[in-house]
Amino acid sequence: MLPPRSFFVLSAATSSVLAATAGSFADGGNTLVSAMMMLVGNEKKVYILDKAEGNAAQVNGHPAWGSVWDIDTHQSLVMDVRTNTFCSSGMHLPNGSYVTFGGNGAVGRGGGLGSQLNPGGFSAAWDSQYQDFDGTRAIRVLNPCNDGDDFTSSKCEWFDDPTVLAMQKSRWYSAAEPTGTGEVVIIGGFVNGGYVNRNYPVGDPSKNLGAEYTYEYYPPRSDPAQTFNFLLATSGLNAYAHTFMMPSGKMFVQANLSTVLWDFENNQETPLPDMPNGVARVYPASGAVAMLPLTPANNYTPTILFCGGQAMPEFDYGDYRFPFANTWDIPASNDCQRITPEPQDGSTPAYVQDDNMLEGRTMGQFIILPDGTLLVVNGGLNGTAGYTNNGTLTFTDQAEMPFWQSLASGPVGTPAIYNPNAPAGSRWSNAGLSSSSIARLYHSSAILLPDASVLIAGSNPNLDVNTSTIFPTEYRAEIFYPPYFSASTRPVPSGVPNTLSYGGNPFDITIPASSYTGDANDAADNTTVVITRGGFTTHAMNMGQRYLQLNNTYTVNSDGSITLHVAQVPPNPNIFQPGPAFLFVNIHGIPSNGTYVIVGNGKIGQQPTAPATVLPASIRNSVTSDSNNSSSGSNRSGNKNAAATSVADFGLLFTFIAGVLSLAGAVDIMAGL
Repeated sequence: MLPPRSFFVLSAATSSVLAATAGSFADGGNTLVSAMMMLVGNEKKVYILDKAEGNAAQVNGHPAWGSVWDIDTHQSLVMDVRTNTFCSSGMHLPNGSYVTFGGNGAVGRGGGLGSQLNPGGFSAAWDSQYQDFDGTRAIRVLNPCNDGDDFTSSKCEWFDDPTVLAMQKSRWYSAAEPTGTGEVVIIGGFVNGGYVNRNYPVGDPSKNLGAEYTYEYYPPRSDPAQTFNFLLATSGLNAYAHTFMMPSGKMFVQANLSTVLWDFENNQETPLPDMPNGVARVYPASGAVAMLPLTPANNYTPTILFCGGQAMPEFDYGDYRFPFANTWDIPASNDCQRITPEPQDGSTPAYVQDDNMLEGRTMGQFIILPDGTLLVVNGGLNGTAGYTNNGTLTFTDQAEMPFWQSLASGPVGTPAIYNPNAPAGSRWSNAGLSSSSIARLYHSSAILLPDASVLIAGSNPNLDVNTSTIFPTEYRAEIFYPPYFSASTRPVPSGVPNTLSYGGNPFDITIPASSYTGDANDAADNTTVVITRGGFTTHAMNMGQRYLQLNNTYTVNSDGSITLHVAQVPPNPNIFQPGPAFLFVNIHGIPSNGTYVIVGNGKIGQQPTAPATVLPASIRNSVTSDSNNSSSGSNRSGNKNAAATSVADFGLLFTFIAGVLSLAGAVDIMAGL
């Protein structure tokens, strides 16, 4: 059993809250640890994880590699994490808790093996300097706390003790995807360190002891981890595979150049077309990938968008040691492809060429904004993710490499916005968007905040902390304000419920007349209600990120206020898995602040569902004039009066973290699984 966990301690961080200027970046303070991973815990807190390394911020006598950032003040507190979180995966749980999986073995100063080696000597169990434990099988659980909570109490800490709670297999760079029951499928990964998880020449991938070809579940199931043949077929380029739950209950999985629909319960694969043009999107090629918004207009049919990454030859990826090319000289791809894995018209799924990005990017990251557009931030013009202290085939001495240990170059500081509803040829724009001077390359991250701005942090293409190299370890956070921050008025909804169900009765949201400008009927016609989930962000990915528009109708009242009649989530938990989300109201594309909600019943297990919500007809106010001063008739059903959408509750048999007040409490909980 690990030594007792200590409370995290307060560290000072500079806060500078600037006025929000549309299209601009503002100072977000100091994160204290480099933000390799982030998650939004609630309306007040963002949780940050780094790898175990020599950060100046200390906690309980060792460098910190965890912190919590306050959304209002932009100040950070360090948190104590016991195992090495380097390149973990992570996911939400139905009750709003978060869980992270795996990582690397214990390391010491300079990123070398820790002082206490594991059997075989290839990794370490513990290090006496950094005091980190082996994280390769770790499962860490967090119950996000809020203002007013005691952040020195154990209930607000990460529970992190692999002697109590651990995976069956060692996993580093694994994928994680929630199911419609709220379980999490944990997929693949490395067993120990390297650039890509293969030997070269490749040979039989099943004999590659450095890669993990299995999948398992959280909460743990009794059956052993099973082999996922897709991981064997994509050997070498399947770390952080792209995964998306489909309405059918199957999972879309993409890695290397291959794509499948996977029935994970029966471990059966249906091949889909290969990625066109030879562009790899998974780590270390690291393209920007997201599911497009799910809306009544597309009948909640998922389409996945892939942009950027790398098209360098397969040989250039090398092996565990290093790439076989000077990656920083190889331009990243600007190619974009979209695919609808389960077309409702019965057609054969196919990749479709989309508008190219404005520039090539590796490590670009999609953030789905509340207005339904996709922001891409971060990344480089050349190269790949990753770093090396082994050099390459050309540079046998890493010290001679032009960008120190970085395998990418040409930081892209200007964001761009993709509009999925714009005509082909006009979907990308960076008009009016400022540029950041901070390089955001390997180990940077970004996530949507409740006020509809975007937190951007991290970047650290270095084996250990290095604040003086060309692409240094980065602690500065930034806030990016999308174009809708130019609005002088934003919606202020009231009546948003705390929970949403899968199907069932509608609910009402009230919008005061002060929440919009112009004609009330026009405002009502152009109002949408959406739920977003920012996910767990790391390595240019947002695991679990989704956007769903709830169906709604409205009543325009005589005082200019608008009552929105809102449907619950569609009665298929696979479409928007149970767990935390933020509800936004958009009027003419201007979002409100997000309200934290739980979708489903807060428990792991089969979610309760009810018939799709039936909405009343929209009612316009005949007294209200439109922009042409002509009267609008009342009792007219608008185009939003479609046969209703739904949502019903989801089960979560596992409200783990609320009970993690002590190690003994965790043991009791595990005994009850």
